Amino acid sequence: MGDYDNKITVAVPADRLFAYLADVKNLPAYMPRLTSARPHGGDQVTVTAHIDPPHAPEQDVTSEAWVRVVEENKSLEWGAAGPHHYRGRLHVAPGDEASHSLLTVELHTEQTDGPPVQDGLREALTGIKRAVENAEH
Repeated sequence: MGDYDNKITVAVPADRLFAYLADVKNLPAYMPRLTSARPHGGDQVTVTAHIDPPHAPEQDVTSEAWVRVVEENKSLEWGAAGPHHYRGRLHVAPGDEASHSLLTVELHTEQTDGPPVQDGLREALTGIKRAVENAEH
């Protein structure tokens, strides 16, 4: 079992960052390998990712996930059915300056492959920072 977390400062106000993250159609702009996210039926989302697994050919994989937007504490919770019990939470808080935010991500997976999971978290946070800061310009 693995629980992971990481954080990053983003140079946009907390309300703007949260609004960007709460729109699940923005997921492919910052999630590594994700090529589409189609919300439907409440908190249900159909996602497609392009993967290159070891010892298998590259492929596109489509699956169902859920994303819950929790407005009152500027959080996003998500998960997907499967063998790894994958779920997580993003939380947006005001940064030290009004023009900045602190973004924290927590992830739970039964996959115990620590370094690749941590690398994926850093890649996702960096992708969010880049995507939302570039959207500001």
